[in-house]
Amino acid sequence: QIQRALRSLSIPLERLHIMKGHMMQDMCKGLSRQTHAQAKVRMLPTFICSTPNGTEKGNFLVVELCQNQVRTLLVTLYGDGNMSPEMMYKIFDLPESITQGEGEALFDFIAQCVSQFLAETLSSDTTGSDTKHLPLGFVFPFSCRQTQLDKAELLSWSKGFNCSGVVGKDVVQLLQKSSQSAPGQLWHVEVVALMNDTVGTMMTCSMEGRPCEVAMVADKGSNCCFMAEAYLVETAEETSGRMCVNTEWGCFGDDGTLNDILTPYDESVDKESYNPGEKRFEKLVGTLYLGEIVRHALIALTAEKAVFTETNIAVLKDKGVFTIQHVLDIANNEDGITEVRRILEALGLQPSERDCGRVQQICRAVAGRAATLHATGLAAILSYMCQTRDLESLMVNVGVEGELYAGYPRFEEIVLHVSRLLSPDCTATILPSRDGSGRGAAMVTAVALRLAAQRCAVDEVLAPLRLSRADLEKVQALMREEMERGLCKETNASASVRMLPTYVSHTPDGTERGDFLALDLGGTNFRVLVVRVTEEGVSMASEIYVIPVGIMQGTGEELFDHIIDCIIDFQTKQSLVTHMLPLGFTFSFPCKQIGLDKALLLTWTKGFSASGCVGQDVVQLLRDAAKRKRHLGMDVVALVNDTVGTMMACGYDDPKCEIGLIVGTGTNACYMEEMRNVGTVEGDQGRMCINMEWGAFGDNGCLDHLFTHFDSVVDDSTINPGKQRFEKLISGMYLGEIVRQILLVMTEKELLFQGKASPKLQTKDIFKTKFLSTIELNGLPLRQIRTILNELELEASFEDCVLMREVCQTVSLRAAQLCAAGLAAVVEKMRENRGLDQLNVTVGVDGTLYKLHPCFSNNLQKTLKDLAPNCNVTFMLSEDGSGKGAALVAAVASRAAN
Repeated sequence: QIQRALRSLSIPLERLHIMKGHMMQDMCKGLSRQTHAQAKVRMLPTFICSTPNGTEKGNFLVVELCQNQVRTLLVTLYGDGNMSPEMMYKIFDLPESITQGEGEALFDFIAQCVSQFLAETLSSDTTGSDTKHLPLGFVFPFSCRQTQLDKAELLSWSKGFNCSGVVGKDVVQLLQKSSQSAPGQLWHVEVVALMNDTVGTMMTCSMEGRPCEVAMVADKGSNCCFMAEAYLVETAEETSGRMCVNTEWGCFGDDGTLNDILTPYDESVDKESYNPGEKRFEKLVGTLYLGEIVRHALIALTAEKAVFTETNIAVLKDKGVFTIQHVLDIANNEDGITEVRRILEALGLQPSERDCGRVQQICRAVAGRAATLHATGLAAILSYMCQTRDLESLMVNVGVEGELYAGYPRFEEIVLHVSRLLSPDCTATILPSRDGSGRGAAMVTAVALRLAAQRCAVDEVLAPLRLSRADLEKVQALMREEMERGLCKETNASASVRMLPTYVSHTPDGTERGDFLALDLGGTNFRVLVVRVTEEGVSMASEIYVIPVGIMQGTGEELFDHIIDCIIDFQTKQSLVTHMLPLGFTFSFPCKQIGLDKALLLTWTKGFSASGCVGQDVVQLLRDAAKRKRHLGMDVVALVNDTVGTMMACGYDDPKCEIGLIVGTGTNACYMEEMRNVGTVEGDQGRMCINMEWGAFGDNGCLDHLFTHFDSVVDDSTINPGKQRFEKLISGMYLGEIVRQILLVMTEKELLFQGKASPKLQTKDIFKTKFLSTIELNGLPLRQIRTILNELELEASFEDCVLMREVCQTVSLRAAQLCAAGLAAVVEKMRENRGLDQLNVTVGVDGTLYKLHPCFSNNLQKTLKDLAPNCNVTFMLSEDGSGKGAALVAAVASRAAN
């Protein structure tokens, strides 16, 4: 019988693996918004997103509600790494009548304890506002649904409490209300954080330079918390960084998943509890229940005549007579049976030598099983952390506190051994917690205040970049005004949005046939293409060529000679050198177009400054270079801006595509305008594509109210200060540099990187816009952001990574919103031009920022829908607008000529 009893209390390793898997599944259910209500492992968000960094200082009050006590504590931190906090405390006995009475009486009692403690601890003439105004951390070790750090509704009482009128109420509000009405209160106490003892345990273990991200309490109840990736905590709004999740694993198994390991002794303990069928896991491991499990095991074994055959065990019939202290004293005894006999005799039993040995075996089995089950739960959490952080292996510190941990020397050994067997990729180091529910709670409160102060400072830095709907409506209205000015012959010259006619009046009709060359010049690289248009569709071949900086910034002749050399090379490789092919020339710089094949360069952008080109016809410059090189294999029939090419390429597949948009290194838009509105070209019939050149929007000062300090610094350092102002707020060429300027200011204010900027961060253009795209990827592990920052030689904490992501999101969101405001002006003008209640139109769009940034397109589309609700706008990604589109313009032009 004794061996059967011991076997029932021993769980095989295979069964522990199954249990670990079940717990991980239940953790995922608890984190999901859809399944949270059904999960037994509740996974409650604590809204604690950071651990101490050692700079916290001030006076912090803590009140802890214990099983039969209220503990008050005053902790003073000095910002010295929290190595030497000063602490004063007082413990008040909590009458049982209050734990079973009305909720209001409980919170009034707590407030009175706090008031009395402060009266005894702090003299009334103590100077300093930090004493008069005391932040309080409330340790409330019961299941709550927390919606903010200082807002939590009680879900259920446990540990013998059953106060009326509290379940479903905000316990922070109840304590705050009682504190304000407490008699003789000289200090204003503000409850700033509520937590349970498990969270406090983690925080106190994080105090001495060792980050602690998991805590386990093995006490009367049992629980565990850990720092989860915030985006996985769907029941909270936070998506950046990490958040401490309170697992509330005591209810694990309430759905029956532990039924096969429950012994008859566990069933008896459950039946006698005040909450049968609930907290099944906690009743296997909590010290409140271990003595009871042993008591029922001894009663059962006595009935089977396996123990106490010669003594009366009536004493064991009394609930609570066999305590956890008895279990631990007997289990830990290594000095023969004398001490065990003494303990049992003190209970009123008359044990034999055999009885003493068997009782000790049962006590060790019950305590060992509790430690093993703690290890299984911990293994589930460690494996979950390792998987969700995308790590091959995890090394983590685990803060542990509680009666079982402190009183059972083998607890740590069993936990480490079993968790390693169950999670071989994870290595846990146990850190003993020192007063987690007191000192740790003070740390939670201190960190909350530090983060609140930091949040104010961060918001102050980022506020100028955050645009309201009114700001965006104003931008939309200003863009519309500038468009009208650009279209009007009298005001065109002074308009910042030039509204240049492109002489493209038609989109492809499907009858175009033949081979066409395209030249795409818009940056440091350029492409030469041959586009074959057949009945089957469009096919292309292309090659990319580089323009050295020396040529970009040299003379115009050198630049265009280099381009012709590359065209000759391409035609030779394609065996087209003897063919005279029509060529569409995509030229992505501001031009005044005075014919389809005639355009005067207005200004260079994107780092180009080749001399002798501004004011000249760029088509003629290309033809002159061809003459110099004696190349006769091409005929330039159309000059096309890349935005127009994008519209044409998409127009080939979608006849509703009448807008082109580029958001890449630069930004621009074009659209089909009614000829009657184009005052700069003769004729009123039909439509013409207008190249807006909206990158220069605001060059006349109309957007100065939106320009921040960061934008001005970036603008001043460009090769064209004061020019292309709108583009410098939106395009990929500048966003990384704007972010860098913000990081420098935040570092200077000691909001980032401990106030230490690396020499690399001081380097212009070192922060690439592609970093924004990577950093803003949803679910990107923070360690990957850390890797980017390490490339910049920055020592980044996880908090730095979270803030870094927020800076990037703020800058890219503003860019998308401004782009949408400009586009809203365009679609609304088209709708009004055509006298429509609702406009259906497609935007052909290209550019790396739009295509590669994870949030830009969604933010743009959402803002556009809000600003232009009467326009149904579809976005179509361009397949090579500047190449295929330019060739299609050439094809349409050749068709018209023929």
